Amino acid sequence: MKRNTSAGYSSFKGASLKIFSDSDLHSIHLATLEVLERTGLNITDEEALEYFDRNGARVDYEKKVVKIPAWMVEDALKSAPASVFLAGKDAKYDIILEDGRVYVCPFGLGILIEDPYTGELRETTKQDIADCARLVDYLDEYDFVFDTMVARDVDPKVACIHGFEAPLINTNKHVLASPENKTTAKILLEMGAVAAGGMDKLSDRPIMMLGGCTISPLTMPESTVAAVMEAARARVPSMILSMAMSGGMAPVTLAGALVVMNAEILGALTLSQLVNKGTPFIYGSSTGTLDMRHKAAAMLGCPETGLINAGVASIARMYNIPTLVAGG
Repeated sequence: MKRNTSAGYSSFKGASLKIFSDSDLHSIHLATLEVLERTGLNITDEEALEYFDRNGARVDYEKKVVKIPAWMVEDALKSAPASVFLAGKDAKYDIILEDGRVYVCPFGLGILIEDPYTGELRETTKQDIADCARLVDYLDEYDFVFDTMVARDVDPKVACIHGFEAPLINTNKHVLASPENKTTAKILLEMGAVAAGGMDKLSDRPIMMLGGCTISPLTMPESTVAAVMEAARARVPSMILSMAMSGGMAPVTLAGALVVMNAEILGALTLSQLVNKGTPFIYGSSTGTLDMRHKAAAMLGCPETGLINAGVASIARMYNIPTLVAGG
């Protein structure tokens, strides 16, 4: 098993950037609870709404809005594991996400690539995903495989299945898969179970996780609900990521953007714990800043993104939940 060097401590183990005081973080948490309870989340999936309804949330089935009480969120935070095990097909690539330890993966989901041989900018293919997986498998600096690209040379209805098959057979490291809906989520889990030696073995040694993104502001689409619920049922990790953009789909202020991002992720976490208490969950964020000069461009490499990422890490550390943060 690989345990990378810890970071975030005031010691030789690493360094951290703390831009919020403990009281600031508590204020962000309280504001998040207020948003979830008073404004709520837009969720179209009927089964997810029923889970919230049965457990004490206020659900408007006509408007598809669920308002989650603070106590329900707090209960979910208590039951979510502080340590998440990510297995590789080869045990030497097993890793444990826990307080302070830092791991690295590629990001996704790219739809265009500069061809490494011709220099041409073209649509991504299934072969590109396989090639990237082999590269990640070879490089010690990478610890697991993200859902890197979209296979645009296959039927879009099953692209996520091809997008998982390619890395699954081309790396021995842990793989993230992104379903489109509950049907494809179940198929992806069945594929993972075959590689792991059975569904029970997949739960014991999760060689895969299911991932999805929220739609800011405050919306959990069908694909994300599927990732959360089906992963919880199979008791494999899910990683839900908010891509709120300050000045666009979230307030322009740093704290305001973090509140929107946090509300989306805590809503998904709460659903995961309602489906299966104690199921592993990873708190994800690729929150950034809108380039207002060039309209709909996201400024991923700007200083603000680094500050937001530091804030995300501080919030997740306060919750004691493993975190995935996108780099700039």
